Amino acid sequence: MKLVFVGIFFILFGLTLSAQESSYNPNPNASSNTTETVYQHLPVMQDARIDTLLERHIEMNKRLNGTDGYRLEIFFSSSLRAREEAMEVKTEFLKKFPEEQAYMIFRSPDFKVRVGNFRTKNEALALKAKIKKSYPNAFIVKDIIQFPKLFTDKQSNE
Repeated sequence: MKLVFVGIFFILFGLTLSAQESSYNPNPNASSNTTETVYQHLPVMQDARIDTLLERHIEMNKRLNGTDGYRLEIFFSSSLRAREEAMEVKTEFLKKFPEEQAYMIFRSPDFKVRVGNFRTKNEALALKAKIKKSYPNAFIVKDIIQFPKLFTDKQSNE
């Protein structure tokens, strides 16, 4: 019997909970479509230096021409034929996986081939599992990745 009362209490208590967001309606006579949240009308007082820092941050990101992310490194070498070998590995990879991106990078003294543009390690792990047979020594590295391509409604309808 006690269990039934506890169950009913939790059900009623759960029904009374709400989303913790209050609404602000400056004109109560207007329709409910004009209701806006309170935080959209709160004044924000901040130091002018914050705006300067934000502008610097935006400029630094523009110079990077990308964002932090992950790639898979499938080849690296510093041998005499490293450049040719890297080009062969990149070409072979693109033949096997044409939907992925591949990049040949030179950081003295190594030539490297890195593939993919992943925001998270989980995305990189999915490709790693996919290419495991062809490239068993592939490993995940942090890198500056290209911004993902965005599609507009106009492009998707074509």
